[in-house]
Amino acid sequence: MEVKKDSPQDIKKRALRVYKTLNKIHPVSRTALRHRNPFQLLVATILSAQCTDKQVNKVTPALFKKYRTVKEFVESDQTELESLVKSTGFYKSKARYIKGSSIKILSDFKGKVPKTMEELITLPGVARKTANIVLSSAFGINEGIAVDTHVKRVSYRLGLTEHKDPIKIEKDLVKLIPKADWDKFSLLLIYHGRDTCFARTPKCSECPFKKICPKTDVITSS
Repeated sequence: MEVKKDSPQDIKKRALRVYKTLNKIHPVSRTALRHRNPFQLLVATILSAQCTDKQVNKVTPALFKKYRTVKEFVESDQTELESLVKSTGFYKSKARYIKGSSIKILSDFKGKVPKTMEELITLPGVARKTANIVLSSAFGINEGIAVDTHVKRVSYRLGLTEHKDPIKIEKDLVKLIPKADWDKFSLLLIYHGRDTCFARTPKCSECPFKKICPKTDVITSS
């Protein structure tokens, strides 16, 4: 028997329902990464790769107390910087990205974090996900939808995309939600991934979307 595929209209309707439902569950949504300015958010987002926001927030107070400006990060000792961010994992690469981004921001952007996608992704260690988070949370600019591991998993399970590649997922998601809500939709999917739709043993029985989720049977039977 041929399985009927959802139409684009069906998928969009489901996405809007997901957004409205999660918006009621999480009425106030903002990045959990603590920061006081765009540069601190950039650093925190780089550190958040393959690491929880909770752990990043344990690291950044001492980091931002030690290095208060872009210039101080530029002049930082690489070994010392690595030791401060070590608990976030992949610390050598992250320290190198942070210092490299600081150097480029100081030399090419007069010490200010750039406000465009094109400029942000020229910074070491900054791809679209990080750039989208900085643009939306620091500057209120919705250039796209940040696709992290939670967004990737939840959007696939809910049938909002059939792709696994973050760039292709982002292209699918931006068609489903009004541009003004892109940043919040990303955060809401992240919250749902953290609270309910776990990578392993998701709480499908408690999920508000168990009746409309096309992957529920597959997940619960595996």
